Amino acid sequence: MQRTISVMVGKGSANHNSRQFHAANTDPARSHLNTVYCNTPIKKVYSELFDEAVNRYNKKQTRNDRCIDDYYEKIRAGKQEKPFHEIILQIGNKDDMNAKTENGALAVKILDEYMQAFQSRNTNMRVFSAHLHMDEATPHLHIDFVPFITESKRGLDTRVSLKQALAAQGFHGGSRQGTEWNQWVHAEKEQLAAVMERHGIEWEQKGTHKEHLTVLDYKKEQRSQEVSQLEEKIEDLQAVSQEKSEKADKIEHRLEKLQERENLINLNVGTYDNDPKWQLSEPGMFQTANAYKSKIVDPFVRKLKKAIGSIVAQYLRLKATVNDLNSRLIRAEDSNDNLHRLIDKERSENKKLVEDVKDYRRVRKMLGDEQTDNIINMAKVEEQAKKRPVRSRGWDER
Repeated sequence: MQRTISVMVGKGSANHNSRQFHAANTDPARSHLNTVYCNTPIKKVYSELFDEAVNRYNKKQTRNDRCIDDYYEKIRAGKQEKPFHEIILQIGNKDDMNAKTENGALAVKILDEYMQAFQSRNTNMRVFSAHLHMDEATPHLHIDFVPFITESKRGLDTRVSLKQALAAQGFHGGSRQGTEWNQWVHAEKEQLAAVMERHGIEWEQKGTHKEHLTVLDYKKEQRSQEVSQLEEKIEDLQAVSQEKSEKADKIEHRLEKLQERENLINLNVGTYDNDPKWQLSEPGMFQTANAYKSKIVDPFVRKLKKAIGSIVAQYLRLKATVNDLNSRLIRAEDSNDNLHRLIDKERSENKKLVEDVKDYRRVRKMLGDEQTDNIINMAKVEEQAKKRPVRSRGWDER
Protein backbone atom coordinates (compact mmCIF):
# COMPACT_ATOMS: atom_id res chain seq x y z
CA MET A 1 0.00 0.00 0.00
CA GLN A 2 1.30 3.43 -0.97
CA ARG A 3 0.25 6.76 0.48
CA THR A 4 1.37 10.37 0.02
CA ILE A 5 2.68 12.61 2.80
CA SER A 6 1.45 16.21 2.94
CA VAL A 7 2.99 19.01 5.00
CA MET A 8 1.51 22.50 5.14
CA VAL A 9 2.46 25.67 6.97
CA GLY A 10 -0.46 26.36 9.33
CA LYS A 11 -1.80 29.62 10.71
CA GLY A 12 -1.52 28.42 14.29
CA SER A 13 -5.05 29.19 15.50
CA ALA A 14 -5.10 28.02 19.12
CA ASN A 15 -8.89 28.31 19.39
CA HIS A 16 -9.41 26.27 16.23
CA ASN A 17 -6.84 23.60 17.16
CA SER A 18 -8.29 23.15 20.65
CA ARG A 19 -11.84 23.28 19.25
CA GLN A 20 -12.95 26.37 21.14
CA PHE A 21 -15.02 26.87 18.01
CA HIS A 22 -15.95 24.57 15.12
CA ALA A 23 -15.50 25.38 11.44
CA ALA A 24 -17.86 24.17 8.73
CA ASN A 25 -15.59 21.22 7.89
CA THR A 26 -15.47 19.76 11.41
CA ASP A 27 -17.82 17.20 12.96
CA PRO A 28 -18.37 18.09 16.66
CA ALA A 29 -19.77 14.59 17.29
CA ARG A 30 -16.28 13.19 16.60
CA SER A 31 -14.23 15.81 18.45
CA HIS A 32 -13.89 13.55 21.49
CA LEU A 33 -11.66 11.35 19.29
CA ASN A 34 -9.07 14.15 18.93
CA THR A 35 -5.79 13.91 20.83
CA VAL A 36 -4.27 16.85 22.72
CA TYR A 37 -0.54 16.32 23.34
CA CYS A 38 0.06 19.75 24.86
CA ASN A 39 -1.62 23.15 24.90
CA THR A 40 0.53 25.56 26.91
CA PRO A 41 -0.11 29.34 26.67
CA ILE A 42 2.60 30.80 24.48
CA LYS A 43 3.46 33.61 26.90
CA LYS A 44 4.23 31.02 29.57
CA VAL A 45 6.55 29.25 27.13
CA TYR A 46 8.33 32.52 26.35
CA SER A 47 8.78 33.13 30.04
CA GLU A 48 10.32 29.69 30.56
CA LEU A 49 12.61 29.97 27.54
CA PHE A 50 13.77 33.58 27.63
CA ASP A 51 13.23 35.29 31.01
CA GLU A 52 16.73 34.52 32.30
CA ALA A 53 18.32 35.62 29.03
CA VAL A 54 16.30 38.86 29.10
CA ASN A 55 17.52 39.56 32.65
CA ARG A 56 21.16 38.98 31.64
CA TYR A 57 20.72 41.23 28.64
CA ASN A 58 19.06 44.05 30.58
CA LYS A 59 21.81 44.06 33.23
CA LYS A 60 24.39 44.87 30.55
CA GLN A 61 22.49 47.89 29.23
CA THR A 62 23.51 51.40 30.24
CA ARG A 63 20.41 53.00 28.73
CA ASN A 64 16.87 52.17 29.89
CA ASP A 65 15.42 52.52 26.39
CA ARG A 66 17.47 49.51 25.29
CA CYS A 67 16.06 47.23 27.97
CA ILE A 68 13.44 44.63 27.02
CA ASP A 69 10.23 44.71 29.08
CA ASP A 70 8.29 41.95 27.29
CA TYR A 71 10.20 39.73 24.86
CA TYR A 72 7.06 38.09 23.45
CA GLU A 73 5.55 41.48 22.56
CA LYS A 74 8.87 42.61 21.09
CA ILE A 75 8.93 39.61 18.73
CA ARG A 76 5.20 39.81 17.96
CA ALA A 77 5.41 43.50 17.04
CA GLY A 78 8.67 43.11 15.10
CA LYS A 79 9.14 42.04 11.49
CA GLN A 80 12.25 39.90 11.67
CA GLU A 81 10.87 36.80 13.39
CA LYS A 82 7.46 35.21 13.95
CA PRO A 83 6.53 34.41 17.58
CA PHE A 84 5.97 30.76 16.60
CA HIS A 85 5.49 28.44 13.64
CA GLU A 86 3.03 25.65 12.83
CA ILE A 87 3.21 22.64 10.54
CA ILE A 88 0.31 20.34 9.65
CA LEU A 89 1.04 16.74 8.62
CA GLN A 90 -1.28 14.29 6.90
CA ILE A 91 -0.99 10.82 5.39
CA GLY A 92 -2.95 10.21 2.18
CA ASN A 93 -6.23 12.01 1.59
CA LYS A 94 -9.95 11.86 2.40
CA ASP A 95 -10.50 9.13 -0.18
CA ASP A 96 -7.81 6.63 0.83
CA MET A 97 -7.28 7.45 4.55
CA ASN A 98 -10.68 8.71 5.62
CA ALA A 99 -11.03 9.32 9.36
CA LYS A 100 -14.07 7.03 9.60
CA THR A 101 -12.31 3.98 8.10
CA GLU A 102 -9.77 1.41 9.29
CA ASN A 103 -7.12 3.16 7.22
CA GLY A 104 -7.95 6.37 9.09
CA ALA A 105 -7.38 4.57 12.40
CA LEU A 106 -4.01 3.36 11.06
CA ALA A 107 -3.10 6.94 10.09
CA VAL A 108 -3.82 8.02 13.67
CA LYS A 109 -1.53 5.31 15.04
CA ILE A 110 1.30 6.37 12.70
CA LEU A 111 0.93 10.09 13.39
CA ASP A 112 0.87 9.42 17.12
CA GLU A 113 4.11 7.41 16.93
CA TYR A 114 5.70 10.17 14.85
CA MET A 115 4.61 12.85 17.32
CA GLN A 116 6.08 11.02 20.32
CA ALA A 117 9.61 11.55 18.96
CA PHE A 118 9.18 15.02 17.44
CA GLN A 119 10.39 17.08 20.41
CA SER A 120 13.41 14.91 21.22
CA ARG A 121 14.44 15.06 17.57
CA ASN A 122 13.95 18.83 17.25
CA THR A 123 15.78 20.14 20.30
CA ASN A 124 15.75 23.76 19.09
CA MET A 125 11.99 23.85 18.55
CA ARG A 126 9.95 24.12 21.74
CA VAL A 127 6.57 22.51 21.10
CA PHE A 128 3.83 24.23 23.11
CA SER A 129 0.69 23.12 21.25
CA ALA A 130 0.08 19.83 19.43
CA HIS A 131 -3.26 18.35 18.36
CA LEU A 132 -4.26 15.30 16.32
CA HIS A 133 -7.66 15.90 14.70
CA MET A 134 -10.10 13.11 13.93
CA ASP A 135 -13.20 15.25 13.47
CA GLU A 136 -12.37 16.26 9.89
CA ALA A 137 -12.30 14.18 6.72
CA THR A 138 -8.70 12.98 7.10
CA PRO A 139 -6.65 12.56 10.32
CA HIS A 140 -3.96 15.23 10.54
CA LEU A 141 -1.52 16.61 13.08
CA HIS A 142 -1.01 20.27 14.09
CA ILE A 143 2.36 21.06 15.73
CA ASP A 144 3.05 24.61 17.01
CA PHE A 145 6.59 25.43 18.15
CA VAL A 146 8.93 28.29 19.08
CA PRO A 147 12.33 28.06 17.30
CA PHE A 148 15.22 29.26 19.47
CA ILE A 149 18.99 29.22 19.82
CA THR A 150 21.37 29.47 22.78
CA GLU A 151 24.83 31.02 23.15
CA SER A 152 24.02 33.72 20.63
CA LYS A 153 26.68 36.41 20.19
CA ARG A 154 24.15 39.06 19.19
CA GLY A 155 21.37 40.44 21.37
CA LEU A 156 19.97 37.93 23.86
CA ASP A 157 22.17 34.88 24.37
CA THR A 158 18.99 32.78 24.11
CA ARG A 159 16.64 34.17 21.50
CA VAL A 160 14.04 33.40 18.82
CA SER A 161 15.48 32.51 15.41
CA LEU A 162 14.09 30.03 12.91
CA LYS A 163 17.11 30.19 10.60
CA GLN A 164 19.63 29.66 13.41
CA ALA A 165 17.50 26.97 15.08
CA LEU A 166 17.45 25.00 11.82
CA ALA A 167 21.18 25.56 11.37
CA ALA A 168 21.80 24.24 14.90
CA GLN A 169 19.98 21.06 13.85
CA GLY A 170 22.15 20.67 10.75
CA PHE A 171 20.06 22.38 8.06
CA HIS A 172 21.92 25.06 6.12
CA GLY A 173 20.67 27.13 3.18
CA GLY A 174 21.60 25.97 -0.31
CA SER A 175 19.62 26.45 -3.51
CA ARG A 176 16.35 28.37 -3.77
CA GLN A 177 14.40 25.13 -3.43
CA GLY A 178 16.83 23.73 -0.88
CA THR A 179 16.29 26.31 1.86
CA GLU A 180 16.80 25.40 5.50
CA TRP A 181 13.03 25.11 5.92
CA ASN A 182 12.56 22.87 2.88
CA GLN A 183 15.46 20.65 3.97
CA TRP A 184 13.94 20.29 7.43
CA VAL A 185 10.44 19.57 6.08
CA HIS A 186 11.82 16.87 3.80
CA ALA A 187 13.74 15.34 6.72
CA GLU A 188 10.53 15.27 8.78
CA LYS A 189 8.71 13.60 5.88
CA GLU A 190 11.40 10.94 5.87
CA GLN A 191 10.91 10.43 9.61
CA LEU A 192 7.16 10.01 9.05
CA ALA A 193 7.81 7.70 6.09
CA ALA A 194 9.97 5.49 8.31
CA VAL A 195 7.09 5.12 10.77
CA MET A 196 4.69 4.39 7.89
CA GLU A 197 7.03 1.69 6.58
CA ARG A 198 6.99 -0.06 9.97
CA HIS A 199 3.20 -0.25 9.56
CA GLY A 200 3.31 -1.59 6.00
CA ILE A 201 2.77 1.67 4.09
CA GLU A 202 5.18 2.92 1.44
CA TRP A 203 5.68 6.65 0.90
CA GLU A 204 4.24 7.61 -2.51
CA GLN A 205 6.34 10.57 -3.63
CA LYS A 206 4.84 12.80 -6.28
CA GLY A 207 8.17 14.29 -7.28
CA THR A 208 7.43 17.84 -6.16
CA HIS A 209 8.15 19.82 -3.02
CA LYS A 210 5.03 21.91 -3.57
CA GLU A 211 2.54 19.37 -2.26
CA HIS A 212 0.59 20.71 0.68
CA LEU A 213 -1.99 19.38 3.02
CA THR A 214 -5.58 20.46 2.34
CA VAL A 215 -7.57 20.42 5.60
CA LEU A 216 -10.86 21.37 3.85
CA ASP A 217 -13.12 18.40 3.17
CA TYR A 218 -16.39 17.87 1.35
CA LYS A 219 -19.18 15.73 2.73
CA LYS A 220 -20.10 12.98 0.27
CA GLU A 221 -23.73 12.70 -0.77
CA GLN A 222 -25.54 11.21 -3.72
CA ARG A 223 -26.42 14.24 -5.85
CA SER A 224 -27.69 15.05 -9.29
CA GLN A 225 -25.33 15.88 -12.15
CA GLU A 226 -25.70 19.61 -11.51
CA VAL A 227 -24.55 19.20 -7.89
CA SER A 228 -21.54 17.12 -8.97
CA GLN A 229 -20.48 19.77 -11.47
CA LEU A 230 -20.68 22.44 -8.80
CA GLU A 231 -18.48 20.38 -6.49
CA GLU A 232 -15.87 20.05 -9.21
CA LYS A 233 -15.96 23.81 -9.73
CA ILE A 234 -15.44 24.40 -6.00
CA GLU A 235 -12.45 22.05 -5.94
CA ASP A 236 -10.87 23.90 -8.88
CA LEU A 237 -11.33 27.24 -7.12
CA GLN A 238 -9.88 25.81 -3.92
CA ALA A 239 -6.77 24.66 -5.80
CA VAL A 240 -6.29 28.16 -7.21
CA SER A 241 -6.80 29.62 -3.73
CA GLN A 242 -4.16 27.27 -2.29
CA GLU A 243 -1.73 28.32 -5.03
CA LYS A 244 -2.34 31.99 -4.18
CA SER A 245 -1.74 31.28 -0.48
CA GLU A 246 1.56 29.55 -1.27
CA LYS A 247 2.59 32.53 -3.39
CA ALA A 248 1.78 34.92 -0.51
CA ASP A 249 3.79 32.73 1.90
CA LYS A 250 6.82 32.84 -0.43
CA ILE A 251 6.60 36.63 -0.65
CA GLU A 252 6.41 36.86 3.15
CA HIS A 253 9.46 34.60 3.41
CA ARG A 254 11.41 36.87 1.07
CA LEU A 255 10.34 39.89 3.10
CA GLU A 256 11.70 38.25 6.26
CA LYS A 257 15.05 37.61 4.56
CA LEU A 258 15.23 41.17 3.32
CA GLN A 259 14.36 42.44 6.79
CA GLU A 260 17.27 40.47 8.22
CA ARG A 261 19.61 42.09 5.71
CA GLU A 262 18.14 45.51 6.47
CA ASN A 263 18.74 45.03 10.18
CA LEU A 264 22.37 44.14 9.51
CA ILE A 265 22.79 47.44 7.69
CA ASN A 266 21.70 49.45 10.72
CA LEU A 267 24.76 50.72 12.56
CA ASN A 268 25.64 48.90 15.74
CA VAL A 269 26.96 51.76 17.87
CA GLY A 270 28.66 49.54 20.41
CA THR A 271 30.65 47.72 17.71
CA TYR A 272 31.82 50.87 15.99
CA ASP A 273 32.78 52.48 19.30
CA ASN A 274 35.36 49.76 19.92
CA ASP A 275 36.62 49.15 16.36
CA PRO A 276 40.07 50.85 15.92
CA LYS A 277 39.30 51.34 12.24
CA TRP A 278 36.69 53.93 13.15
CA GLN A 279 38.62 55.78 15.88
CA LEU A 280 40.04 59.25 15.24
CA SER A 281 43.65 59.30 16.44
CA GLU A 282 44.95 62.01 18.75
CA PRO A 283 47.14 64.79 17.23
CA GLY A 284 50.87 64.44 17.56
CA MET A 285 52.73 66.40 20.23
CA PHE A 286 54.14 68.99 17.81
CA GLN A 287 51.49 68.69 15.10
CA THR A 288 49.72 71.90 14.06
CA ALA A 289 45.94 72.14 13.78
CA ASN A 290 46.10 72.51 9.97
CA ALA A 291 48.38 69.51 9.62
CA TYR A 292 46.14 67.42 11.90
CA LYS A 293 43.08 68.42 9.87
CA SER A 294 44.61 67.70 6.46
CA LYS A 295 46.44 64.48 7.36
CA ILE A 296 44.09 62.91 9.92
CA VAL A 297 40.63 64.45 10.06
CA ASP A 298 39.95 65.02 6.34
CA PRO A 299 40.90 61.45 5.23
CA PHE A 300 38.88 60.04 8.11
CA VAL A 301 35.81 62.09 7.12
CA ARG A 302 36.16 60.99 3.47
CA LYS A 303 36.37 57.36 4.53
CA LEU A 304 33.34 57.83 6.79
CA LYS A 305 31.31 59.50 4.02
CA LYS A 306 32.14 56.69 1.61
CA ALA A 307 31.06 54.05 4.12
CA ILE A 308 27.84 55.88 4.94
CA GLY A 309 27.09 56.41 1.23
CA SER A 310 27.50 52.70 0.55
CA ILE A 311 25.24 51.81 3.47
CA VAL A 312 22.56 54.31 2.42
CA ALA A 313 22.63 53.08 -1.19
CA GLN A 314 22.28 49.47 -0.10
CA TYR A 315 19.52 50.40 2.33
CA LEU A 316 17.56 52.27 -0.36
CA ARG A 317 17.84 49.31 -2.76
CA LEU A 318 16.55 46.95 -0.09
CA LYS A 319 13.78 49.38 0.85
CA ALA A 320 12.59 49.53 -2.77
CA THR A 321 12.59 45.74 -3.00
CA VAL A 322 10.65 45.43 0.28
CA ASN A 323 8.05 47.96 -0.94
CA ASP A 324 7.65 46.03 -4.19
CA LEU A 325 7.22 42.74 -2.35
CA ASN A 326 4.70 44.31 0.04
CA SER A 327 2.64 45.50 -2.93
CA ARG A 328 2.77 42.04 -4.50
CA LEU A 329 1.78 40.45 -1.19
CA ILE A 330 -1.24 42.76 -0.85
CA ARG A 331 -2.35 41.92 -4.41
CA ALA A 332 -1.96 38.18 -3.75
CA GLU A 333 -3.99 38.41 -0.53
CA ASP A 334 -6.74 40.44 -2.25
CA SER A 335 -6.93 37.86 -5.04
CA ASN A 336 -7.18 35.09 -2.48
CA ASP A 337 -9.98 36.88 -0.64
CA ASN A 338 -11.94 37.19 -3.90
CA LEU A 339 -11.51 33.46 -4.52
CA HIS A 340 -12.81 32.65 -1.05
CA ARG A 341 -15.89 34.80 -1.65
CA LEU A 342 -16.49 33.02 -4.96
CA ILE A 343 -16.12 29.65 -3.25
CA ASP A 344 -18.67 30.67 -0.61
CA LYS A 345 -21.10 31.71 -3.35
CA GLU A 346 -20.70 28.39 -5.17
CA ARG A 347 -21.20 26.49 -1.92
CA SER A 348 -24.38 28.43 -1.24
CA GLU A 349 -25.72 27.51 -4.69
CA ASN A 350 -24.62 23.94 -4.13
CA LYS A 351 -26.50 23.78 -0.84
CA LYS A 352 -29.65 25.13 -2.49
CA LEU A 353 -29.42 22.52 -5.24
CA VAL A 354 -29.02 19.76 -2.68
CA GLU A 355 -32.18 20.93 -0.91
CA ASP A 356 -34.01 21.05 -4.26
CA VAL A 357 -32.99 17.46 -4.95
CA LYS A 358 -34.21 16.41 -1.50
CA ASP A 359 -37.56 18.20 -2.06
CA TYR A 360 -37.92 16.43 -5.42
CA ARG A 361 -37.36 13.08 -3.75
CA ARG A 362 -39.96 13.93 -1.09
CA VAL A 363 -42.53 14.76 -3.82
CA ARG A 364 -41.77 11.54 -5.69
CA LYS A 365 -42.16 9.57 -2.48
CA MET A 366 -45.53 11.18 -1.69
CA LEU A 367 -47.04 11.01 -5.22
CA GLY A 368 -45.43 7.81 -6.42
CA ASP A 369 -43.14 7.26 -9.41
CA GLU A 370 -45.90 6.96 -12.02
CA GLN A 371 -47.80 10.12 -11.11
CA THR A 372 -44.54 12.09 -10.65
CA ASP A 373 -43.29 11.00 -14.10
CA ASN A 374 -46.63 11.98 -15.66
CA ILE A 375 -46.46 15.46 -14.10
CA ILE A 376 -42.84 15.89 -15.29
CA ASN A 377 -43.74 14.78 -18.85
CA MET A 378 -46.70 17.16 -18.92
CA ALA A 379 -44.45 20.02 -17.78
CA LYS A 380 -41.90 19.17 -20.49
CA VAL A 381 -44.60 19.13 -23.20
CA GLU A 382 -45.86 22.53 -22.02
CA GLU A 383 -42.34 23.97 -22.04
CA GLN A 384 -41.73 22.71 -25.57
CA ALA A 385 -45.01 24.21 -26.73
CA LYS A 386 -44.04 27.59 -25.34
CA LYS A 387 -40.71 27.44 -27.16
CA ARG A 388 -42.30 26.87 -30.62
CA PRO A 389 -42.54 30.10 -32.69
CA VAL A 390 -46.07 31.40 -33.22
CA ARG A 391 -46.83 31.97 -36.91
CA SER A 392 -48.89 35.09 -37.54
CA ARG A 393 -51.63 34.92 -40.14
CA GLY A 394 -51.30 37.26 -43.13
CA TRP A 395 -54.21 39.49 -44.36
CA ASP A 396 -54.77 37.28 -47.42
CA GLU A 397 -55.17 34.04 -45.50
CA ARG A 398 -58.63 32.55 -45.09
